[in-house]
Amino acid sequence: MYVHDLNPVLVRFTDAIQLRWYGLAYLGAFVVGAWLLNVLAKRKLWVLPAGAAGDFIAAAAIFGVFIGGRMGYMLYYYPKEHGWSWVNEDPLMLFRVWEGGMASHGGILGLLIFTWVYAKKKGVSWRGLGDGLCVVSPLGLLFGRMANFINGELYGRPADGVAWAVKFPRTLVEQEKAEGVDFPAAMQAAADASEKVREPFQMWQEDRLNGGALFERMLAVQRDDEVVSKAIEPFLLPRHPSQLYEGLLEGGVLFAILWWVRVRFPQAPVGILTGLFFVLYAVFRIFAEQFREPDSELVLGGTMTSGQFLSLFMVAVGVGFLVAAKLLPGKVKAVE
Repeated sequence: MYVHDLNPVLVRFTDAIQLRWYGLAYLGAFVVGAWLLNVLAKRKLWVLPAGAAGDFIAAAAIFGVFIGGRMGYMLYYYPKEHGWSWVNEDPLMLFRVWEGGMASHGGILGLLIFTWVYAKKKGVSWRGLGDGLCVVSPLGLLFGRMANFINGELYGRPADGVAWAVKFPRTLVEQEKAEGVDFPAAMQAAADASEKVREPFQMWQEDRLNGGALFERMLAVQRDDEVVSKAIEPFLLPRHPSQLYEGLLEGGVLFAILWWVRVRFPQAPVGILTGLFFVLYAVFRIFAEQFREPDSELVLGGTMTSGQFLSLFMVAVGVGFLVAAKLLPGKVKAVE
């Protein structure tokens, strides 16, 4: 069975300067999104004129995706595991997006607020502006989930008997009641298999190196040495590659549906695509979360993950947009 060994760093110039797949995923999403919005604008299927998509996407990336996504993570998910001490001890954590930690729900809320402000400034329909953005946004979700898989993070729940299951080494330090209980034995096996792991393992035994640092050194070796992967494989549980499930549903399938509706029904009322995005994204997220290892405490008496709970509000927002599209119909009208 495949033991995850992908390197999140594509090119390492120095320890401080690296090109990571996660950042490349965001960049690719913005570039492809701007191109597709220009395609829609040229076909008169978006409220902004051709050529305006680049500036719009750049502003949306900064003020919507990055700020909204990071704030969503730091204000909702991070405190569940680490508390609120960061506010006083290290408030700059709010801006260090390169360290990881983004919430898709926060990014979507950030884009919702940003598009409202942008539409007012440009004098265009807010719902019409959002329709175009919602059509291309799933590709960003697709690229992001692919990057999550490359990083070996946000993995799935145990999946015995699933042929395509994957074993993720990060569970050794992140799943205390599962793989984590075998952390010492797994590190011993890795040290026996590779001299590069043996020294840091001895330092850990002598209390000269903490467990997190030992694991990261082992992981760096494991990505390039199949022998280490085979050594730790017995200590890992096979898990659903839920990042790929979410990428397929929330990204690929959702994009295909919304693009088809936009092109097939050019006179559809403004706001209907935004409503469909919120409802379908929430439905796909709720479904896919049943395969994903919860990354925070369960809510509603342990019946739902945080992602599923937040998705319920997205359904309500989506229904609101669909009702508005019915009661307050309007057509796409591009500004010159």
